[in-house]
Amino acid sequence: MPYHNLKALIKGIRACKTVADERALIQQESAAIRASFREEDTYMRYHNIAKLLYIHMLGSPAHFGQIECLKLVASPRFTDKRLGYLGIMLLLDENQEVLTLVTNSLKNDMNHSNMYVVGLGLCTFANIASEEMSRDLANEIEKLLGSSNTYIRKKAALCALRVIKRVPDLTDHFVSKAKNLLTDRNHGVLLSAITLVTEMCQLDQECLNEFRNAVPLLVRNLKALVTTGYSPEHDVSGITDPFLQVKVLRLLRLLGRGDVEASETMNDILAQVATNTDGSKNVGNSILYETVLTVLDIEADTGLRVMAINILGKFLSNRDNNIRYVALNTLNKVVSMDTNAVQRHRNIILDCLRDGDISIRRRALELSYALINEQNVRLLIRELLAFLEVADDEFKLGMTTQISLAAERFAPNKRWHIDTVLRVLKLAGNFVREEILSAFIRLVAHTPELQAYTASKLYTALQQDISQESLTLAAVWVIGEYSEILLEGGIVDEDSARTASDKEILDLLLSTLDSPYANFLIRQFVLAAITKMSSRSTTSAEQQARISEVLGKYVASPELELQQRAVEFASLFNLGELRSGVLERMPPPELKATVVGVVSENRPVGSTRNDGDLLGDDISQPVAQPAVNGQGTQNSQDLLAEIFGSSAPSTSSPTSAVPSQPQKASVNDILGLFDQGSSPSPSVTSPTSAPSNDISSLFGGAPSQPAPQPPRTQSQQQLPASQQTTYTAYDKDELKITLTPQTSAQRPGVVNIMARFQVLGSDVATGVNFQVAVPQRHQLQMLPMSNADVSPGATEEQRMRIIVPPGANIRLRIRVSYNLAERAVQNQVDFSGFPPGLTGIAS
Repeated sequence: MPYHNLKALIKGIRACKTVADERALIQQESAAIRASFREEDTYMRYHNIAKLLYIHMLGSPAHFGQIECLKLVASPRFTDKRLGYLGIMLLLDENQEVLTLVTNSLKNDMNHSNMYVVGLGLCTFANIASEEMSRDLANEIEKLLGSSNTYIRKKAALCALRVIKRVPDLTDHFVSKAKNLLTDRNHGVLLSAITLVTEMCQLDQECLNEFRNAVPLLVRNLKALVTTGYSPEHDVSGITDPFLQVKVLRLLRLLGRGDVEASETMNDILAQVATNTDGSKNVGNSILYETVLTVLDIEADTGLRVMAINILGKFLSNRDNNIRYVALNTLNKVVSMDTNAVQRHRNIILDCLRDGDISIRRRALELSYALINEQNVRLLIRELLAFLEVADDEFKLGMTTQISLAAERFAPNKRWHIDTVLRVLKLAGNFVREEILSAFIRLVAHTPELQAYTASKLYTALQQDISQESLTLAAVWVIGEYSEILLEGGIVDEDSARTASDKEILDLLLSTLDSPYANFLIRQFVLAAITKMSSRSTTSAEQQARISEVLGKYVASPELELQQRAVEFASLFNLGELRSGVLERMPPPELKATVVGVVSENRPVGSTRNDGDLLGDDISQPVAQPAVNGQGTQNSQDLLAEIFGSSAPSTSSPTSAVPSQPQKASVNDILGLFDQGSSPSPSVTSPTSAPSNDISSLFGGAPSQPAPQPPRTQSQQQLPASQQTTYTAYDKDELKITLTPQTSAQRPGVVNIMARFQVLGSDVATGVNFQVAVPQRHQLQMLPMSNADVSPGATEEQRMRIIVPPGANIRLRIRVSYNLAERAVQNQVDFSGFPPGLTGIAS
C-alpha cells in the first residue's frame, strides 16, 4: 500500500527491522510513484516528488522523476516551484540533456515579480548551470546584478561567478556591475561581489589591471570592519565579520602583487589589521594569517615584512598544533625572502624539533636546514646532531644528507668538517647516501695533514661499533689506504698518541669481515684493504702471510665477486716488486660537488654502485646490446624477449638502431640462451675467468673495454686481406647471409663485421629484418641495412661491430624474417664459425 505523504514514508522506513525490508519497501513505493506519474495525478505530484527526493537521499534510484520536477517548476504555486527546483538541483547536473528544458523556466522566474521566486531561479542556476545555459541567461544575470533588492544582488553575484567559470569569455559583461557591487553596504552582497572580482582577476589580466583602481575602496571597507564597534549581526568571537575581512585581504593580495603603487596604498591598513586583531582566538589567528600572506606577497616595505614574520613567530608558541604547523610551513616559504628576520625565531624553531607531532618535527627540520649559514653553522649542526641521535628512522636519510651538505658548504675548517661527518657516520651510518660517503673519502684524500687524525678516529670508532655500514666502509677504506700512518705515528688521541701494531689493525679488519653486519660490499672493501696493507713496508712478513691465507680462503667463495677479487689479489703476491707499484696509495680523486637529487630516498649504501668514488669500482655490467632493424628504437631486454620468446613479428622498415645503455644483468640473462642450440659451438667464456669490473685495471688485471663506437667506413679501415675471409651464417629459403669479419692488431677485441644478403632464387625478398643477440660480456652495435628489399642478383649490406674480451670466441644468435613470393619466412640460427684466434690472444 503506497504512503500518502513524506511523513508516512519516513515512519514506514524507520519501522523496517532489516535492510532487506527497507529495500523492499523503497522498491514498492518507487513503483507506486511511477504509476502515479503515468496517471498524471497533479494533486499527488508534490507529495510524490517529496518522497522521491527522500528515496534519492537514501541512495536509491530516482532519475525517473526528473520530468515531474520540471512540471512542478511550471506550477504557479511557490511551494511547488520550491520543491521542483530542489528536485532539479538534486536529480540533474550540467551534463544532463534534460537541462535544456529548464532554461526557459529559469528565464521566466528570473523576471518574476516575487523576489523569492527570483531567488529560487538564481539558486538553481548557480548550482547546475552548464556552458550553454550560461550563455543563454548571461544577460538576465547581468540585469539582476543591478537590482535594488540586496537579496537578489547577492544571489546574482554568485550566478555571475558560475557564468565566468563556465564561460570565461563573458567576463567583460560583469566588470562594470562588479565595480558597483564593491560599494554596497550590505555585507552579504559585498562578500559575494569580492568573491566574483577575485575570480575575474584570476582569469583575466586585463580585469586585474582594471580593478587595481578599486584598492582604495577595498582599503576603506577593510578599515571600517577593523574599527567598527560591536555589531551583533556580524560579530564572531568579538571580531566583526571575519569572513569578509579574509575575502578582502585575499583580493588585496591579488591586486598588490607586482604593483608598487597599490601595495603602498594598502600598507597602512595591513599594519593596522596586524596590530589591532586579537590573536588569542582562532578567528583572530585566521585574519592574522591572511594578513601575513598578503604582506609577504605584495611589494610591502621591510618593516611590514618583519612584522609579518614576527606574527608567524608568535604562532610557533601557540599550543594549537595546527597553528604551529601553518607557521612553520609559511616560514619555510619566506625564509629566502628575509632570512635575518626568521633567524630571530631560531630558538623556538629548534624547540619544535622536540614536538610530539611528527609533521611539526618534519617542517621544523626543513626550516632548520634553510637557516644554516656561516655564522650559526656550529650551533645549528650541533642541535641537528643531537636530534639525529633520537630521530625516527624516516628522518635519518634526509638529515644525514642535509647535515653533510651544510658541513661541506659552511665548514669553518676541514678539521670541523671531518669531525662532523664522523659524528654523522657514528650516529646514522646505515642511513648515509653513497654520494656523501664518496665526498668524505675525497675530503680525506685531499687533506694529508689530517689523514693521521682521521684514520685514528675511524680506527677507534670501528673498534667501538661495527654495526653502522657507512662508518665501516669509510673506516676500512681509510685504514687500508693509510695503514702505514697508523703504524708509524700511532693512534692519535685528543691528548697523546698510543702505538698500534700491524696485528691489531689486521685483527680489527678481519673481525669486521666475519661480523654479522658485514654485507657483500663490506667484504669487498675488507679484501681490498688487507691487500693494500700487505704491500706496505710497515707490515711484517708474518701478517703478510696471514693476509695471503685469508685471501686463499676466499678463492673458492660461492660469491662470484669475492672469488674474483680473491683470485686477483692472491695473484699479486707472486709479482714481487711489481706488487708495491700496483698497490701503492691511490692518488686523490678529483674534487667535485656532492650530487644528491638523483638518488632515491630508499636506496641504501651498499646497493648497486654506479661510480668509482671509493675503490674505483664499477660493479654495473654491460648486457648484450642487440640492435634491431625495426621501426624506432628498442632496448636490449625488449629485443631479447622478442627474439627468444615472443611470436610477434618485427617491423620490416630498416632504421638506425640505437644501443641501450649498459645495465646490470645476471649471467642467466643471455648465457642461458645458448644452453640449447642446433649446432655445436665452443663454450662461452666463464664469468669467473675475466674481471667483472674496472678494479682489475687497478690491481694489474685486464683493462675494461672502451664503449662501443660506430663502425668505420671501408676507407678508414686498414686491415690485411687475409683477415677478410667470408663465412656463411644463413642459407635457407632462397636467402644467403654471409659474414666477413675484419680486425686490427691495434685494437684487439674489436671486430667489425660486414653482413651481405643475396637471393638465390628468382623472387624478391622484401622486408628483410636481420636481428642479432650476443652473450653478456660482449657488446654489439649495428648500423641500418642498405636496403630491406633484396632483389635476385643484387647484394645488400649491413655493418655491425662487436667488442669482446681478447681471446674470447664470438657467438651469435641470429633471427631473420622476410617475405618471399607472398610467403612469410622467419628463421633462427646459432653461429659460431669464426676462428678462435680472431679476437686476439687472451691476456
